[in-house]
Amino acid sequence: MSNRSELTNKFILRLAWPAVVALSAVLLVVPALAQPPAETPTVTVQPAAAGSPTITAVQPGTLINDSEAEIIITGAGFVDGTVVVINNFGGLQTAFVSANVLRALVPPGLPPGQYSVRVVNPDATTAEMPNALQIVLPLGPTATPEPTGTPAPTAFVRPLLVVSSYGASAAQITPGQNLDFEMTIANAGQTTATNVVATFTSGDFIARDTGGVRALGSLAPGQTARFWQPLFATADLRGRSTAVLKVVATYTDVNGQAYDTTFELTFPVVPTASGGPAATATPTPTMTPTPGPRQRPVLLVTSNETDPAKLQPGNQFALNLTVENLGEANARNVTLILGGGDSGGTTVDGTPVPGGGLAGAGGSFTEFAPIGSSNVSRLGDLAVGESRAAALQLIVNTTTKAGAYPLKVSFVYTDDKGVGYTDDQVITLLVYQTPQVEMDFYTQPQPFFAGQPGGLPLQLVNTGRNSTIFGNFTVSAENAELVNNAIFVGALEPGGFFPLDAMITPFEPGPLELLLSVSYTDDFSRPAVITQTLSIDVMESMPIEEPPLGPDGLPIDGGDTGGEFPPDETPGGEESLLDRLWRFLRGLFGLGSDQPDGGDEFVPVDPGMEFEAPPG
Repeated sequence: MSNRSELTNKFILRLAWPAVVALSAVLLVVPALAQPPAETPTVTVQPAAAGSPTITAVQPGTLINDSEAEIIITGAGFVDGTVVVINNFGGLQTAFVSANVLRALVPPGLPPGQYSVRVVNPDATTAEMPNALQIVLPLGPTATPEPTGTPAPTAFVRPLLVVSSYGASAAQITPGQNLDFEMTIANAGQTTATNVVATFTSGDFIARDTGGVRALGSLAPGQTARFWQPLFATADLRGRSTAVLKVVATYTDVNGQAYDTTFELTFPVVPTASGGPAATATPTPTMTPTPGPRQRPVLLVTSNETDPAKLQPGNQFALNLTVENLGEANARNVTLILGGGDSGGTTVDGTPVPGGGLAGAGGSFTEFAPIGSSNVSRLGDLAVGESRAAALQLIVNTTTKAGAYPLKVSFVYTDDKGVGYTDDQVITLLVYQTPQVEMDFYTQPQPFFAGQPGGLPLQLVNTGRNSTIFGNFTVSAENAELVNNAIFVGALEPGGFFPLDAMITPFEPGPLELLLSVSYTDDFSRPAVITQTLSIDVMESMPIEEPPLGPDGLPIDGGDTGGEFPPDETPGGEESLLDRLWRFLRGLFGLGSDQPDGGDEFVPVDPGMEFEAPPG
């Protein structure tokens, strides 16, 4: 009975288990269905203001400063002409890809650190991402610099940019028209200003063509930079008397310290008529020409030469310059300053200095120095297209080495309106060191006769202070034949000599010029020749007397010998061979070897006969 109850309970449990599972699922699902459905979130993009650029990313964000690298700027609002600027450095070479992508090249050598990246549109609207770019040094050990005694710059020594002069292509600004703006910036500080960038901020004027950013490079203390910027005068200037142009100059010193200077430049505006409205004729549209740059004189050195043409250390020479006015206005009170200079009547910021004058003593005169007068010369007035010659007396320093030396020339003058200008130019002077040699006879030659060969005992002597490599040492002459008249010399020390023994056969008597020459290579690797002349006297050839001829055409005194040998005048006729032998034996024994006269006869000698030596 108990087994049956147990089976019944197991059967009931198996039937109830699916119902329990289904009930649990219903209890879990029903509350969830009772809740309202959740809303799906959507991503919204805030649109950028029309015409204003934005930066979303700069890739890569880290660069090594040992080589040029490219960065990609993504964002919105970019246009063709947008410029990428690294703060505290300057503008980069920028390539426009699309309204959302720019590419820029970062040059090598940037100091390590964090830099903010800024984009500037042509309408002067900007966007900036702070600390977007990090510059690091390359990996690896670096050499520890040697300590030097150079003091660190103090806080009181810094570059300072000021406006030396500015102007527009029109005397008064007309609203709604284009114009060209000219500006000269000067460094009035004590150190060099590097990475100078001038940015034109939109307001009364809008920058054209360049995007309103001008990179000016570096400016040494006292140096100026003159540049142009096309502008457009907005219509907001109508009814106003003054227009303001805002220019921001950013730059750094040699230690990387950043500076910025803001200039607010004012211009007069063309006045507009006042009063109530009046009926006017409908104007006919016409083309408005864009005013060009201010017309100004331009002085150039069109030619220069020296007398003598070949300069050597210690030479005094005349420097002849031809100056021409190639500008579009007359030049007044032109002053030439050799070595460079400017007008001493104003400072770099345009403030007049009492007394005026010229600053012409700042040039370098180590290689060339003025002699007989100063390095400042007055040229007077030069009209448009007029040229004028100027001559200055100079001397080459005795310590000057051979080479090409640049020489700065400055022209200080004004135009017809009294505006001052300074034009700086450079000319180049060549200095040679010609070998010092002497070519002459090393011994007095024998007399020379026409038609007969004679010796030329010549030598080359290096009388200079430097060793020189010479080429061929040659002697030549007209109306003569020379043999062995050239020889290669090679290196010759100071005081050394090299002989040349040539043979010459003059054709005619009288003075004869000998041309001596030696070749070498000058300091500019060009072949050169040194020549010298010597004079010799050629005498008439010695006369040769010929014997008179007889009717038969033979010499009268020659007999049958044909004049080759004199006739035998020995007494007794021709001497035979035995006679000659006999005279030899007589002379051998001291009996005399005189030729016997006709009466002597040959006496045979007995081999056994003894001879007595003569007494004494």
